[in-house]
Amino acid sequence: MNVLFNKLAHFRSICFRVRSTSPRVVLYRCYINRSAMGRRKKANKPPPKRKIIQALDTMFNCPFCNHEKSCEVKMDRERNTGFITCTVCLEDYQTSINYLSEPIDVYSDWIDACETANT
Repeated sequence: MNVLFNKLAHFRSICFRVRSTSPRVVLYRCYINRSAMGRRKKANKPPPKRKIIQALDTMFNCPFCNHEKSCEVKMDRERNTGFITCTVCLEDYQTSINYLSEPIDVYSDWIDACETANT
């Protein structure tokens, strides 16, 4: 068996390991990457940086008085209602929400309601 192992061991692309736990001999074959032999191991790349998640706005522009950042949205999750009010002209709007709703959803519902009222 050693003669067979010595004859096959001189191939650079194939290496054999002999395991003889039972009466028969089992040969395992593993292939070696020729380009990586004798070279230094490359340094691992750093993990990619996570993108910073920006918080969504809760202050919006008023469609009636056109003041910027004057409408504040309050979400009442217990009652499933979203309430938006303007601090300048005191216009307000209330709509139903669900557990996925965000303040922008309440504002967009208000804008949609304004457009349907104008048409």
